[in-house]
Amino acid sequence: MTTEFRKLPSVDQLLSHSLINQLSASYPHAFVTNLIRKQLDDARQTITAGNRCPSLNEIAEAVVSRARKYTATSLRPVINATGVVLHTNLGRAPLSQDAIDAMRRVSSGFSNLEFDLESGARGSRQAHLEGLLCEVTGAEAGLVVNNNAAAVLLGLSAHAKRKEIIVSRGQAVEIGDSFRIPDVMRQSGAKLVEVGTTNCTYATDYEQAITPSTAALLRVHSSNFKVIGFTNEVSIEELVTTADKHELSVFDDLGSGCFLETTAFGLTSEPMVQRSIAAGAALIFFSGDKLVGGPQAGIIVGKKQYVDKLRRHPLARAVRIDKIRLAGLIATLIHYVRGEATAKIPIWRMIATPVAEIERRACVWAEATNGLGMVIDGESMVGGGSLPGGTLPTKLVVIGQGGKKASPLVINLSRALREWQIPVIGRIQDNAFLLDPRSVLPEEDATVCKALEELCRRS
Repeated sequence: MTTEFRKLPSVDQLLSHSLINQLSASYPHAFVTNLIRKQLDDARQTITAGNRCPSLNEIAEAVVSRARKYTATSLRPVINATGVVLHTNLGRAPLSQDAIDAMRRVSSGFSNLEFDLESGARGSRQAHLEGLLCEVTGAEAGLVVNNNAAAVLLGLSAHAKRKEIIVSRGQAVEIGDSFRIPDVMRQSGAKLVEVGTTNCTYATDYEQAITPSTAALLRVHSSNFKVIGFTNEVSIEELVTTADKHELSVFDDLGSGCFLETTAFGLTSEPMVQRSIAAGAALIFFSGDKLVGGPQAGIIVGKKQYVDKLRRHPLARAVRIDKIRLAGLIATLIHYVRGEATAKIPIWRMIATPVAEIERRACVWAEATNGLGMVIDGESMVGGGSLPGGTLPTKLVVIGQGGKKASPLVINLSRALREWQIPVIGRIQDNAFLLDPRSVLPEEDATVCKALEELCRRS
């Protein structure tokens, strides 16, 4: 082993290597030297484990590879053919071209983010979109922060710190990645008071829990699960009526948020922001990157006196939205004002696509599989914590159907598509590989077909 250690080249020897010289032409000397030292440390561990010392060329090649790995952009665009329209792992809502253009314009130089062009004085970033929010939702006021968890945290911190918030036991939910509503409430300083049972909560349950320390009644959207069978929920209208009797307010955490009536697209009903406003909720919290179809954001709308208090809270600055996402959200809201959401916002384009059109596209995809794929009936999910249990009819391209376990063809094709120039992500279900055109924009079809044609021919 000692002999192997003696074979290790010095840092200077590696710096003189032709491959390292090429690397040094693109990167600072200190960066390259640091990579060499790290690679030599790895080589020592290799020798300690009982292996031979890597050669000078092997170490030099490893240093170059390490540099490429460090400086490569790992965050890449992919094509979502899973059939889950709002796929959290794949970045949720893709943006409209107008939103992308707006974000590019505002990020390429300076902007009037917090500057009033008319008066020449300092302005507010919230002023750029508050009017749009009020127009779309009917609210008196609106505010945007960086995500919905921050929106809820800000709302409770400003209005319920060291006070009680009453929520249905069936709504004290975990929405994924160990993120729990009760934890957010504790962080805000509010005390959670659970009422009712997992499946049934009534207005009287809230009334019986009200004390002089109660700040508000809270409704939380169930997000990614649904309780069926013997159940009872208190409607937002009934909740507001109950709160009004005791001169309390209602806060409504809608999670996904929605401006369009989902039943018009054959989906189950999703709570709409406008309905909560009309019912009289004081504050409504929801995401910008789910059913709204914009960039990540936490949107707060409601009564002016409640929203104004949030603006003045110290936490508002810590969770404020940046100029790039603000520009994208403004462009997205304009689509709703113009009545063009289903034509311009990608997730609504996907949801609104007729099955006949999806079948036409699926047949084109299947033709590209070199006889390996066929078109079958299937279901798409909206996802992203929206419409739990709700699905849309679709047509799927299936490859490797009917096996007792996933075949090498299915596994290898799934991997190969993930490694394509623009990765194509499908799903393996019942040991078959499935691709769903509903969650893919038509302008991406050519890329999918090219990948399928090339990879299926190799298979």
